[in-house]
Amino acid sequence: MQYINSDSSLRAAILQLEARQSEEVKMLRAQFCLAFESVKPINLIKSTFKEAAESLELKENILNTSVGLSAGYLSKKLFVGMSHNPVKKLLGNVLMFGITNVVAKHPDAIKSLGNRIINLVRSKSRRLNNGPGTKAIERESSY
Repeated sequence: MQYINSDSSLRAAILQLEARQSEEVKMLRAQFCLAFESVKPINLIKSTFKEAAESLELKENILNTSVGLSAGYLSKKLFVGMSHNPVKKLLGNVLMFGITNVVAKHPDAIKSLGNRIINLVRSKSRRLNNGPGTKAIERESSY
């Protein structure tokens, strides 16, 4: 910093420092307003939901749990059906919770099993469509 020797240079330095202080006060107020807005409860809730919606891991967990619940419910309905037997209903509930937990905890194994089943069905349908009977039908239709 320079030494000030005259009144005019002192006044200029004071004006410069006052302008700088005024600008810093404006920036501090703007920063305070932003901080105040960010800690309002509604904004905290919005930001939390936004982060949750963007989370890929949470989406996968919700999907796996939904598939587990659906599989459990479907297995209960298939097992119990329209029965009024309380023992069968109890066993159906146990089956539902068991299947739900297995599917929700091991989604990769379930996906792999599903892919194997789909591939098996596809290969069998291809064999049926390309079997020995199809060639005879093709020859008859070509005449």
